[in-house]
Amino acid sequence: MSWKTLETTGWGRAHTATGDVARPERATQLKRLLAAAMMPAFGMRRSYGDAPLNSAGPSLDMTRLDRVLSFDSTTGVVHVEAGLPIGDLGRMFAAKGWIPPVMPGTGFATIGGCIANDVHGKNHHVVGSFGQHVIEITLIQGDKSRKITLKSAPNLFKATVGGLGQTGVIASAKLQLAPCKGDLMVLTERRIDGLDDFFDAFDDSRSDYTVGWIDATAKGANLGRGVLEESEITSGINPGSGKPKSVPFNAPAWALSAPVVRIFNELYFRRVPASGRTSVKPITDPFFPLDTIHNWNRLYGKAGFNQFQCVVPLDATKCLRIMLERISASGLASPLAVLKKMGPGRGGYMSFPMEGYTLAVDFPNRSGAAYLIRDLTDLAKDAGGRIYFAKDGVAQAKQVEGMYPDQTAWQKAVAKADPDGALETDLVRRLELRSPPHTVTPATGGNV
Repeated sequence: MSWKTLETTGWGRAHTATGDVARPERATQLKRLLAAAMMPAFGMRRSYGDAPLNSAGPSLDMTRLDRVLSFDSTTGVVHVEAGLPIGDLGRMFAAKGWIPPVMPGTGFATIGGCIANDVHGKNHHVVGSFGQHVIEITLIQGDKSRKITLKSAPNLFKATVGGLGQTGVIASAKLQLAPCKGDLMVLTERRIDGLDDFFDAFDDSRSDYTVGWIDATAKGANLGRGVLEESEITSGINPGSGKPKSVPFNAPAWALSAPVVRIFNELYFRRVPASGRTSVKPITDPFFPLDTIHNWNRLYGKAGFNQFQCVVPLDATKCLRIMLERISASGLASPLAVLKKMGPGRGGYMSFPMEGYTLAVDFPNRSGAAYLIRDLTDLAKDAGGRIYFAKDGVAQAKQVEGMYPDQTAWQKAVAKADPDGALETDLVRRLELRSPPHTVTPATGGNV
């Protein structure tokens, strides 16, 4: 194993970092490296912004630590190394009657990343977040290796789940898999004509897996229109997925110009018949629709893209309407926009989920996009919501103050676990997440 100086980037490719990277292949190598010096770790770098980046020092690439260490076929408890992609875990066990209870939007997210970001899936309203199904975490802190559970070390556990890797390096974890009928999904799609109709559809849905694609270019009476997808796991003969596609080069700027996106969105909306449609697909297709297009981030061109994702309370529907009005008016939205209804489940102090609606929209990294995303961030905060750090690359420190009510408890646990700040990443520094809140010095003199 050797060190290499590499330029790394998040999935959005709008942020980069250059530094020394080591890629251990065995747990013993990982322990030896961390005993010599603590440093942040990353997996497949599917966080969109700068969450997995460290421009201030070395990092560890965990992707070769991807083994299944044990599995109990009676209980469904599996012990895996942190670098294993969750999609691989799902494919290994779905045909055997078990599946990770929470699947994020990409199967390339590693188990360590799923824990550090406490990811959520299309069934969050049913089963909660990923961290709520983690039984045990093996955490390396310098020359010490600890096995922690919610019962044995509650503060450290809740600071690790959703904690952006700031309490130590996650080496492995035991997960509780969920029973499943097979490796197929029945997918029902139907058009939704507007934002209020989407809210009603989410309330009426009884499906385990529910998500809405939003036409973020629509205006007026069509504002918030889209397609509702409802899925259920089933069994049968797997027809197999089509041959994976790939984006071989960076797309030109005009490929995601406002007129092109409007036309694409119109066609995408109309592809679903007015009466709706139902189909049976391999389980990975509805879970990870974009994974079938390798390097799809190149569609945004060399400059990359940023995503805005927020969650706001259930009664903040007016806020979502204002957001969509500003997004559609900007002409900056891409075809990738998602609306979901979330439940209250969250596993850690800094976990993103809360009961409400989550909106996610991708924006090409071009003039005006950062300003718009910061504007949307302020709207989310004012509505009592928060942004998702796994997707952010634009927000400013003062904007996120107060978004996470348990941040002080997280800071205390992190300060104890990593007093020298060796695990800080570019995102943590940019948003000053480990620093105390800014204070405003009152003016003196004059009449008050």
